[in-house]
Amino acid sequence: MPNTKTQFLMDIDTPESNLEMLQAALGISKIGVWNFNEKRNRVYFSKASKALIGLENDHTFGNNIDDWNNRVHKDDKETYFSDYKNHIEGKTKMYVNKHRIRCEDGSYKWILDQGQIINDHTTDGYIHFVGTHIDITTQVKNQTKVDNALTIATEQNNKLKNFAHIVTHNLKQYSSNFENLLDFYDEANSVNEKEEIICHLKSVSSSLDRTIQNLNEIVSVQSKKNKNIQSLNVNSFIEDTLKLLEIIIIESNATVINNVSPQLNISYHSAYLESIILNLLSNAIKYKHPERDPIIHIISKIEGDFINLYFKDNGRGIDLKKFGKDVFGLYKTFHYNDNAEGVGLYLVKSQIESIGGKISIESEVNVGTTFKISLKNKKSS
Repeated sequence: MPNTKTQFLMDIDTPESNLEMLQAALGISKIGVWNFNEKRNRVYFSKASKALIGLENDHTFGNNIDDWNNRVHKDDKETYFSDYKNHIEGKTKMYVNKHRIRCEDGSYKWILDQGQIINDHTTDGYIHFVGTHIDITTQVKNQTKVDNALTIATEQNNKLKNFAHIVTHNLKQYSSNFENLLDFYDEANSVNEKEEIICHLKSVSSSLDRTIQNLNEIVSVQSKKNKNIQSLNVNSFIEDTLKLLEIIIIESNATVINNVSPQLNISYHSAYLESIILNLLSNAIKYKHPERDPIIHIISKIEGDFINLYFKDNGRGIDLKKFGKDVFGLYKTFHYNDNAEGVGLYLVKSQIESIGGKISIESEVNVGTTFKISLKNKKSS
C-alpha cells in the first residue's frame, strides 16, 4: 500500500463506512483490507491484514503511513511503488502487485496486493483507495518448485538430445571408416596390404572403444554435476582424431597441421572434446574446395583470460551475409552435399557452451573458414 507525500489512508471502521460487513467476511477468509483517504490523513489495516505479518494485536500499526511500506522487501520495492503509481495516474484499471513483506519474526511472506481508487479523485480533489492483502506464499513456493522441476527436465532433455546427436552423428564416422577399410581389404592384392588394413581396422576399433567408454561415462555420471569434467590434453585428442580420420585424409589428399601446444590442457568432458575436434576436422575435409587440396591449420593461443583454439581451412567457405545467423542452427546446411545433415556445428556449439565457452566463425566464399573456440583459462582465475 504505497503512498506519496500527499497520499494518506483513512479508518474504514467508522459508522459511516459501508465496508464493515465486507471486512468481517474477508477477515474470516484471512484476506486483509487496507484503505487510505488522502482527505482524512489516516491509515488503516484490518486485523486480518496485520495478522498476515504477526501484528494482529498491535493497535499502533498503521499510525505511521509507511508502516507497511517499510517492511516490503528491498528487491520488490521498485515494482511495488511503480504499480501503485501507475494506477493513480490512470495507466491501469486496478492496482495489482506481488511482493514480499517482512513479518514480525523476521521471515518473509509473499503478498498479493490489489486495490482500486473508488472515488472520482480528479473532481473530489483527493484519493480514496481501497485494497486487499492475500497471503500467496504457498502458491509462490509451489510455483517455484514447478519451475525448478521444469528447468531440470529441460536440462535433462537437452543433455539427452546432445547425447543422442553424439551417438548418431559421431559414431557414423566409425561406421564409414569400417566400411571403407573392409572395401580396401577386399581389393587388396597382397598379404602385406591386407595386414596393413587390419592394423588400421584395429586402430579404428580402439578409437571406437574409447568413444563408447566416454559416452558411457557421460551416462553414468550425468546426475552428478561436473563429475565428468577432467583435465584433458588437447594435443593428444587432436592426434587421436587424426588417426581416426586417416583414411579420409589420405583419400582427400588433405594436409592437417597441428600447431597446438603439447602442454595445453583444459578442464572439459572427454566425449565432448573428442566430438568437437572430430566434427570440425571432418567438416573441413567434407567441404573442401573442389579445385584444391584441403589444408587445415589447428592453432592454440593463450589470450588474456582465455584459451583460444583456431581451426582454419581453405575450403569452400560460407556466405555469412546470407547464412550467418543459421550457421550453428540444428539441421541447417549451406552446401549441397548428399551427406550434409546440419547437426555437427549445432552439436559443437552446444557442447562448448555447456561449460561457458564460446565459438565464433569467420568465413569467405571460395577462400575458407576459421572457427575460434574460446574457453576460460582456469589457471588465470
